[in-house]
Amino acid sequence: MKTQADATPLVQEDYLGISFGTKSFQKAGIALFLLGFASFSLIYCVQPLLPAFTQAFHITPGTSALALSLTTGFLAFSIVLSSAFSQALGRKGLMFCSMSLAAVLNVLCAMSSSWHLLLIERAVEGFILGGVPAVAMAWIAEEINPKHLAKTMGLYIAGTAFGGMMGRVGMGLLTEYFSWRMAMAILGVLCFICAFGFLKLLPASKNFVAKKGVNFSFHINAWKAHLNNPQLLKVYGIGFLLTSIFVTLFNYITFRLSAQPYMLNQTQISLIFLSYSFGIISSSVAGSLVEKLGRQIIMRFGFIMMFIGALFTLSMNLFAIIIGVAFVTTGFFIAHSIASSNVSANAKSFKGHATSLYLLFYYLGSSIVGSLGGYAWQYGGWNAVVILAVVLIAVATLLTLNQKIRL
Repeated sequence: MKTQADATPLVQEDYLGISFGTKSFQKAGIALFLLGFASFSLIYCVQPLLPAFTQAFHITPGTSALALSLTTGFLAFSIVLSSAFSQALGRKGLMFCSMSLAAVLNVLCAMSSSWHLLLIERAVEGFILGGVPAVAMAWIAEEINPKHLAKTMGLYIAGTAFGGMMGRVGMGLLTEYFSWRMAMAILGVLCFICAFGFLKLLPASKNFVAKKGVNFSFHINAWKAHLNNPQLLKVYGIGFLLTSIFVTLFNYITFRLSAQPYMLNQTQISLIFLSYSFGIISSSVAGSLVEKLGRQIIMRFGFIMMFIGALFTLSMNLFAIIIGVAFVTTGFFIAHSIASSNVSANAKSFKGHATSLYLLFYYLGSSIVGSLGGYAWQYGGWNAVVILAVVLIAVATLLTLNQKIRL
């Protein structure tokens, strides 16, 4: 008699999967691009609006960061649950429902009459979007040829980078002509359209069979097994630190650039997020370089770039700050793409559960440190924010030492 564990499909070594260059790979690439764009633009669209929230709702910068921190916090826990329920609901259907419902919630956020109502809607939006990241990474691990895993994960991360960039830059550009409320509504409608494009293009799963019901003991045991893996714990710690550094720097640089001596408006500040274009390129290139140089070397190079970039932002020169942001962004996406692929490389089985735990830690970093960074900004200014980031970069680099990767 088959057990729940026996019934769970695994990526076998002799399974070819979808190969790079095929028509199915192209369709999957476009679908995952739409998925990354829609989900990450919805998550991060409020980041350039934080100064506007402080004025509209008469709140402090640290409080305004809750519009993002609550979203990523609820997203983190939802990701773990979605990895379990997707076993019963199916990968593709769950991702589509998450995208479309989150898009509708973004429109509702635009109509919020109070700050607390907006926070509730953003929290629910984050919870619903939990059905995207872990399930998408699990789909890639299950359906893509293992030889192309690092490259495909890099392409998916590139799509999320584009979504994060356009969500932020798009908000800034739209607020040049419309209110922040109208900007959020427009983005919601656009992402709703993307959800249907994703539904049509993503190939059906061939290495996964949905199962009725949810066996919680099975999922708990799978998560516990991954948490008992020392190499995976290091990867999870790196994920937590990566997003802690990145989101904290980007949250509060908007306040720095909107104040003296720069006095940039929302549109001008949002243009700094065009640095995400470096992330789109670097995450794709990093996956290819892994085969030549190895995962640890590429990841450490990413952290070195983040360190250099953080130091550049200490300058009072606006051009130097922009260069620093570009370095931080490039380094972040290099390290994140490698860390993401390391999860699947170190998890022998139940890869969906392994990736859900990685993303749990990843988004908890954004939620916890992203908010706590407000105290550094409030009491120590930008120098304190950079010191916090540099310390976290040092800890993350230490975690890469003596990390063994199963290939």
